[in-house]
Amino acid sequence: MKLYCVGCGPGDPELLTVKAVNLIKSADIIFAPTAKEGKPSIALSVAQRYIDKSTRTISLIFPMIKDRELLKEYWKRNAEEIARTVRSEKMVVYLTVGDPTLYSTWAYIHNELKKNYSDIKIEVIPGITSMFAFAAQAKISLAEGDETLTIIPACYDLNRIKQTVSLSDTAIFLKDGRYFDVVIEMLADAGFADDSTIAVAQDVSVDGEIMKLSKLKDLRGMKGPVEKYFSILVAKKNDRR
Repeated sequence: MKLYCVGCGPGDPELLTVKAVNLIKSADIIFAPTAKEGKPSIALSVAQRYIDKSTRTISLIFPMIKDRELLKEYWKRNAEEIARTVRSEKMVVYLTVGDPTLYSTWAYIHNELKKNYSDIKIEVIPGITSMFAFAAQAKISLAEGDETLTIIPACYDLNRIKQTVSLSDTAIFLKDGRYFDVVIEMLADAGFADDSTIAVAQDVSVDGEIMKLSKLKDLRGMKGPVEKYFSILVAKKNDRR
């Protein structure tokens, strides 16, 4: 009785690891997260070319809401369905975009399994994250020498974020491009100079990718180049190039 959690990377099917592909090909049943009923799972779409026709795929709903008590009900039900399937002696894989250990739905499933289904063994297969795929595409270094790096999931509390990035050499803003205009204005107040490098992208590693490198001074007062949820912004305080 073992469950495999597989990181599917940033979106390009060729960026899955060999181990991830082998497990996907061998699976009897594959679970993957989606935001709502009827919406295709991004993780499933990334792995689709490796999924055998005989493999059953199941999308589990993880709604994008802030009501934690309601979310807990979804986590509990999803973990219960996964556990029941694993106990049926099927080869079961749970897919997640990026890496399972970084801002992933897997964290909630894992906690439920550890708490209520301790008989199920778990193996986690890491995946390439969007920020590493992005840095490779943009040909920039995220951190060098003794530089500090901060990762921020979304800009819900700008005061807290301002304090955090003021102590960082590089700040990475993940997920929500709708906030990037506000981030640009905040960076100057957080100690980032006008010539700080700002790199912005959406849909990293897939068709329709947008990527732009600019200086902070050139973006201030302008509408951001991306507005999609799955976006990324990297701000480098001191570019050593």
